[in-house]
Amino acid sequence: MGMHGNAHIVWDWNGTLFHDNDAIIGATNAAFAELGLAPITLEEYRSLYCVPVPKFYERLLGRLPTDVEWELMDGVFHRYYAEHRERCLLTDGAAELLEGWRATGNSQSLLSMYMHDELVPLVRGFGIETHFLRVDGRTGPSGGSKAEHMVRHLAALSGAVEPARTVVIGDAADDAFAARGAGVLAVLYTGGSHSRASLEDAGVPVVDTLAEAVEEAQRIAA
Repeated sequence: MGMHGNAHIVWDWNGTLFHDNDAIIGATNAAFAELGLAPITLEEYRSLYCVPVPKFYERLLGRLPTDVEWELMDGVFHRYYAEHRERCLLTDGAAELLEGWRATGNSQSLLSMYMHDELVPLVRGFGIETHFLRVDGRTGPSGGSKAEHMVRHLAALSGAVEPARTVVIGDAADDAFAARGAGVLAVLYTGGSHSRASLEDAGVPVVDTLAEAVEEAQRIAA
């Protein structure tokens, strides 16, 4: 696994392998309540969500949150999410897809904007950690873009994967932009944080299931 010439997938976690939409929308509304904002539905979230996250809040507030507001909302979000993520499971079929991709001799890694120290035990708890060459979460402050993290992740894999045969699979337009900036390919999945319309604006293949995402990754990495 991971030998030069094989295809490689960089998986996103939240909303892609980890089906945590309910925890995300609940945490978002808990954060909004701190500023007196009305709750939003999952459909509204998926149509408005963007990164960096303060820009998402700007769409709802009509202005960027102040530093104090951001710290308050971010803290509430993460406390709520940590409590409610325990009810969330892997996306249907994800474990089988990870095992199948590895069995073909291809490689895969995991890159998330979720906190690294929280991510690793969560992934380990699902028994899927051994499928990945690397598992990298965020180690700096929240609210940024994935692009710089993608560059570092791929640099750490240098020599083990071929950029021309590397495909990012994620649920957000930011996954495609980060992939493009790092010189690799991308496929976007509609089951997470973005609506299909917003994903299609990223200019990469968009699919409705993870099985389709893996098939498309195999095709474009050939």
